[in-house]
Amino acid sequence: MLAVVGLSGCVAPDVVSSHKIEDGQLSCHDIALQMQQLEDIRAHARKGKTMSGANVAAAVFFWPAVIGNYANANEAIEASNKREAALAELARDQGCRFKHS
Repeated sequence: MLAVVGLSGCVAPDVVSSHKIEDGQLSCHDIALQMQQLEDIRAHARKGKTMSGANVAAAVFFWPAVIGNYANANEAIEASNKREAALAELARDQGCRFKHS
């Protein structure tokens, strides 16, 4: 049971690569979609840095999980920011225009 509680507190957001082989094939629409996905990844990563019930339970039963969550969340956010910069450069090179909401 402790393992289940400990694992439920773990948040493992995606850590993306800043550049991908298929980047040259992306359309402006694809770039916009990927940028939105990056925001979703960052939102998920920020959850791993909060004091949610699951994170508090993980801290009580297995405190190294909290350190792992925090480190992974920071890594995911940093990687997402680098990927977004690469996508923004690609969008600029292709002359993409995005609506700001």
